[in-house]
Amino acid sequence: MIDLKEILAISGQPGLYKMVKHAKNSIIVESLVTGKRMPAYSSHKISALEDIAIFTEGEDILLGEVFHRIYNKTEGNPPPVSHKASANEIKQYFEEILPEYDKDRVYVSDMKRVIQWYNILQNADMLKVKEAEEEQNNSESENQNTDSPKKN
Repeated sequence: MIDLKEILAISGQPGLYKMVKHAKNSIIVESLVTGKRMPAYSSHKISALEDIAIFTEGEDILLGEVFHRIYNKTEGNPPPVSHKASANEIKQYFEEILPEYDKDRVYVSDMKRVIQWYNILQNADMLKVKEAEEEQNNSESENQNTDSPKKN
């Protein structure tokens, strides 16, 4: 799954943001598009991407898993369809990525947003796969355990 920790969407603000730090009455966020920092207040509608899920015919699928599927299908490259493509092209592409999505509850605007957010994260080089990092950390710790001398 793609790691979306501290990546935020703020209603009324374009693009995505990374949480930088907590302030007294707000949080400081940095735009992934422009790099500019700004305060986000509790009056803003702030959504953490790691908490967003897509409706499916079964259990809902977290956005990180959807991004992971796009990442695997495109081999880390941008998707072949833009968020500005026609509704039919977007639906067709989304069907390839997530064939089990709920066609009654997932709108084209949602699909466009998923593709747009994926592109923003890809351009900002923030598409980090959790499993690969965890496996790497586990293998490093195993190597450290086997490399260290044993005490008798």
